[in-house]
Amino acid sequence: MKVMVTRPAREAHDWVHRLQEAGLVASSLPLIDIGGSADVHRVTQAWEQLPSFNAVMFVSANAVDYFFALKPASALAHWAQLAIKKRAFVTGPGSHAALLRAGVDPSMIDAPDAGQGQFDSEALWAVMGHRVVPGYRVLVVRGSTFMAKTTDSDGAGVGRDWFSKQVLSAGGEVEFVVSYQRRCPALTPEVHASIQSAVVDKAVWLFSSSEAIANLVALAPQQHWNGHRAVCTHTRIAQAARAAGFGVVCESRPILADVVASIESLQ
Repeated sequence: MKVMVTRPAREAHDWVHRLQEAGLVASSLPLIDIGGSADVHRVTQAWEQLPSFNAVMFVSANAVDYFFALKPASALAHWAQLAIKKRAFVTGPGSHAALLRAGVDPSMIDAPDAGQGQFDSEALWAVMGHRVVPGYRVLVVRGSTFMAKTTDSDGAGVGRDWFSKQVLSAGGEVEFVVSYQRRCPALTPEVHASIQSAVVDKAVWLFSSSEAIANLVALAPQQHWNGHRAVCTHTRIAQAARAAGFGVVCESRPILADVVASIESLQ
């Protein structure tokens, strides 16, 4: 049974390797392209304004990587040096690892317990919500989306809005900065061939974002998905897969063992 991993290219490569190690036949078909922010000045400006915030929430590992890639030369090397009490909030282990690579002090990071397997804004709020008091200022570093219309995006759509609403409800303040862009990939001959191969092989589609589903539908508008299977790593993503017409949709926690078990259950 073939598995199509639809994450952005860098993340897809890692997941393909892990699934292959677990004994599955996995291939990469990135359905989201990632690029830098169109407004570099705004990102560098956000760096300059960091001392005015109590914490920074990163919606993804890409948000971390592209934000730190635009760190001005005047910025100090490490987060703890930049502001001793500056906290960083992330929703999952990938973003947590990106912060560590960027030199952020682990003691300054708030994230859901990796062992629980729930990596979204709700799980993050359960961990750090107590920190937000009236006047608490949070900078949300996110991506902008240039693609087919969608309702959620790996924490950058509904999830992000939910998080900011919680901060505001607790009396806090929220500002946003876009550090990267998400796009629908071009329909190159290679992408077209990969989609058609997956369709012919009745591959299981692994979705970690409803943006990927929307992009797939945009890239193959004549394709009917009622005879195809999908494993989705969040309830909202599963809802998007069903709305797109996938005949069999299985929800899974976004950890390897659960994803493998869900895929194998579809054999």
